[in-house]
Amino acid sequence: MSNQSKTTSRKRWLIFAAVACAFLVLLILFLPVLLNPDRFRPRLIAYLEEKTGKKVEIGHISARFFPGVNLEIDNFAVKSPPLYPPSYIVQAARINAQLDVSALLRGQLVLNSMVLDHPVINLISDPDGPWNFENPGVADSNGKVPFGEILHVTMNHGTIIASNLLPSDKAGPIFFQAEDVSSELDNLNVDGIINPNSTTNDGQGTLAAGEVKFGSLTGTNLKSKIRLQARHVFFTEATAETYGGNATGELDIKLSGKNSSFTTDAHVKNVEVSSLLKAFPSASGKMTGRLDGALQIVGEIAHSLHPLEGWHGTGHLDVRHGQVPSLKLNANLMKLAHYNDLGPAKNDPSSFNFVSTDLELSHDQLSSKRIDIDGYGVDLDGAGTVSLSGSDQLNYHGIAAITSKQGFFTNLFARMAGGTLKDGKLSFPFHIGGTIDNPIFDKSYKPPRTE
Repeated sequence: MSNQSKTTSRKRWLIFAAVACAFLVLLILFLPVLLNPDRFRPRLIAYLEEKTGKKVEIGHISARFFPGVNLEIDNFAVKSPPLYPPSYIVQAARINAQLDVSALLRGQLVLNSMVLDHPVINLISDPDGPWNFENPGVADSNGKVPFGEILHVTMNHGTIIASNLLPSDKAGPIFFQAEDVSSELDNLNVDGIINPNSTTNDGQGTLAAGEVKFGSLTGTNLKSKIRLQARHVFFTEATAETYGGNATGELDIKLSGKNSSFTTDAHVKNVEVSSLLKAFPSASGKMTGRLDGALQIVGEIAHSLHPLEGWHGTGHLDVRHGQVPSLKLNANLMKLAHYNDLGPAKNDPSSFNFVSTDLELSHDQLSSKRIDIDGYGVDLDGAGTVSLSGSDQLNYHGIAAITSKQGFFTNLFARMAGGTLKDGKLSFPFHIGGTIDNPIFDKSYKPPRTE
C-alpha cells in the first residue's frame, strides 16, 4: 500500500472516530433526557417563560427517534400577560417538534419543524396598542435570538381568534375568527413575531379554513396564501364560498398602532342577496336577487362594541332578478305601475330584472352617483344616498320610465300628472325618501333646475 493510500485511510478513520466521539458525547449528554424527556419539562417551561415573558404550561413530554429526534408535547399552553383578562394566547392538544441535533450539541434549542394538532390561537389587542403575544423584553435582548426560525410549521384543525379590549380593559367582541384551520408555513420567525419592534419577514405559506368570520361577514372553504411581515398579515389569492356564491381577493390586516386596520380588495359572484343581508339586522329582508361586484374597503378596527363600523371605500355592484319587498305596498309606486299596460310590474312593482350601481362608503353614508334599475316594464335611472348611522334615511332621485308604449288617453292623463312623453313612452321624475323600512316613492318630485 502506498504512503498516499495509507494517509487517506488514516484520515477516514480519524473522521469516523470524531463522528463516533461526537455521537457518544450526544448520548451521554442527552440520552437521560431523551429516554425520559418528561424530566426535562420544568427546565423547558422555565426556558420558554424566560424567552417569551409569558406563563407556559406543558402537560407531558415524550420522545421519538425516527425520523430524526422528535419531542411530543401534550397539552401545551401559553397564557396572556396580566395586562389582559385571564386567557391563553396559544393552546394545543399536541405538538410534535423535530430538533436540530447539531444545535443540541452546541447547547441550543433549534427546531427544524413543528406540527400543531388542534391548536387555538387567541390574539387580543390592548387599547394602548400592544398585543398579548408580544414580548417587549425581546427588543432589549442585545440581538440574541431565543428561537430563530422554524423551517416548517404545520397546523391541523386549528382555530384562530382576534379581538380588541374595550377602553375599560374588558373583553371586546371578536372581529376575526377562523375554524378548522390547516396551514403550512415556512421560515416562521418566532423571535420576530414576539418582538414589537421587529421589521422582519416572519413566515409565509398557505392557509385553508372551513369557516371564516370577519365582523358580520362569513365565508366557507377559504383557501389563501398567507404572509407574515412586520406586524402585517397578508391573505393573497384568496378564494371562498359565501352566501351561495363565491368571493376572491386579498386582505391585509395591519396590527401596529393603537388601532389595527385592514384593507381588502374583493370580487364576488352569484351571491344570494337575501342571505347576505341577514348578516346586517337593519337590512335583512330588504332585497332579493343574485349579486356580482367588486369592492375596495379600508378601515380601522376600533376598541369598541362595534369594532368594524369605520369602513370606507368604493365599488360597483350588479344585482339580477330580484325584488325590493318594502316597495310592494307603496301607493305612489302602484299608481306609476298603473300607467303600464304590459309586464309583471303592473302587478308587482317591487320586482326588477337588473340593477347596476356604483358605491362610495364614507362617514356612515352610502352614496351612488349612477343607479340603473331595469324593472319589468319600469326602468329607473338615478342617484342618491342612504344613511348607515342608524336613521337609515333615504335620499334618491332620478327618472322613472315606462318602457312600453301607451294608448292616447293613458298618455294624456299621465302628462297631466307630470309625465313626459317621448317616442310614445312615458317618463317621470321621482324621489325616494323615508327610511329603508318605510321608503316613500314620490313621482310628483320636481328636479332642481340647472342653469
